[in-house]
Amino acid sequence: MQNTTQDMTQMTQAPELIVDRWFNADQPLTLAALRGRVVFLHAFQMLCPGCVSHGTPQAQKAHRVFQASGLQVIGLHTVFEHHAAMTPVSLEAFIHEYKLSFPVAVDRPGDPGPLPQTMQAYAFQGTPSAVIIGRDGRIRHRAFGAEDDMVMGARVAAALSEP
Repeated sequence: MQNTTQDMTQMTQAPELIVDRWFNADQPLTLAALRGRVVFLHAFQMLCPGCVSHGTPQAQKAHRVFQASGLQVIGLHTVFEHHAAMTPVSLEAFIHEYKLSFPVAVDRPGDPGPLPQTMQAYAFQGTPSAVIIGRDGRIRHRAFGAEDDMVMGARVAAALSEP
């Protein structure tokens, strides 16, 4: 599986999430409301082999390891293929079966076009994709594909250490 990482030297402002539904959240989350916290955004599809074998377990591990440090992990189910198979009911079963405990949002379908709206806003190349957003709401890092857990952990720890 190919990995493409991109450190954001310009540290652009993270676009707000454009989603239709939330799982594992008492209320909808917004990046604006999370300002002051580091956010780990994990974009995935439940039928994506790289997401199932690496990306989603990595997000769950980050949630477990860094939760006490104030990290907010958010899963973004961003469907750009096999739409009929990846319904909210299927996603709910996936979240249950894989014991995901972090909030998961459902990306809003494209308007117009096949790509979901948050996927378009972040210019994701596909799934899995990961984005680290600093306390100031700016993108610190983005990656497409599998990125080593130790490397991602170091990137999260560095973002958490920033004032």
